Amino acid sequence: MKTVILCGGRGTRLGEHGINIPKALIEIGGKPILWHLLKLYAQHGLNDFILCLGYLGDSIKRYFLDQQWLDNDFTLQMKASGEFELHNHRINSENWRITFVDTGMETNTGGRLKRIQEYIGDDETFCATYGDGLANVDLQALLNFHSAHGKLATLTAVNPRSQFGLLKLDESDAVVEFQEKPLLQEWINGGFFVFNRGVFQYLQDSSVLEREPFEQLAREQQIRAFKHVGFWKCLDTYKDHLEFNQLWETGQSEWKNW
Repeated sequence: MKTVILCGGRGTRLGEHGINIPKALIEIGGKPILWHLLKLYAQHGLNDFILCLGYLGDSIKRYFLDQQWLDNDFTLQMKASGEFELHNHRINSENWRITFVDTGMETNTGGRLKRIQEYIGDDETFCATYGDGLANVDLQALLNFHSAHGKLATLTAVNPRSQFGLLKLDESDAVVEFQEKPLLQEWINGGFFVFNRGVFQYLQDSSVLEREPFEQLAREQQIRAFKHVGFWKCLDTYKDHLEFNQLWETGQSEWKNW
C-alpha cells in the first residue's frame, strides 16, 4: 500500500527559519520531520511513499539522493564512471521506496493529491498525510477502521492543545482555576488519512482538499473520523520547532515507534 505525503507548501509561519528550506526538511533531533514521518509509517510495514513536492522540492530530492554518501564512509573511483563504494559497516538500511512528484509551487492540497493519481497504480486503497505533523496513531487500527466502515475516506480526528492558558470562573466571576494550555474538547482534522481511489473523482486541479472535496464527501456520508486521543503535534511555527526538539532531547518523543 502506498503512502502519500503532502510536503509542497511554504512554511510561512516559521518566518526566517522557513525561507531557505522546505518545512519538511526542518530538523528534529538532527533529522528532517519528513524522515521521522517515513520512519513512523515504515514501522507499520508501509514503506512505499509518494512525495508531493512544491516549494524548494529540489532540496527534498537532494536530501534523499545525497543521504547515503553524506552519512557513510565511501570510496570514489574518479577515473572511471564516477561510481562510489559505500563501506558496509555504516550503510543506511532503510527499506523505503520513494516516488518524488513535482506537484507545483502554488498548488492547493487537493490539487497536489490529484496530480499523483497515476502513481497510485492499481491500488484500491492508499494512505496520505501532511508532511508537518507527527503522532503516535495506531496505523493498523486506522486501516482496520477504514476497511470496516466501507466509505471512501477516513481522516484522523484529534483534540488540539489550546495555544493559551485557560481560566475557570465561578458565578461571581472569581478565578477558581488556571489551566495551562489544556487539550480542547473539540475535534480537528489531524491528517493521517486513508482513501479509496474513488476519492479522485472529488478532486480538481484547483481543489483545497479540506474544503470542497471533504465537504462533498461529508454531504454524501462518504467520510468517517478515526478518533485519536494520543500524541499529536504539528510543526507550524518556530516555537513548535523548539518544542519538538525539546521533546526529542528529553526522551518524550511519543511519536517514535522505532
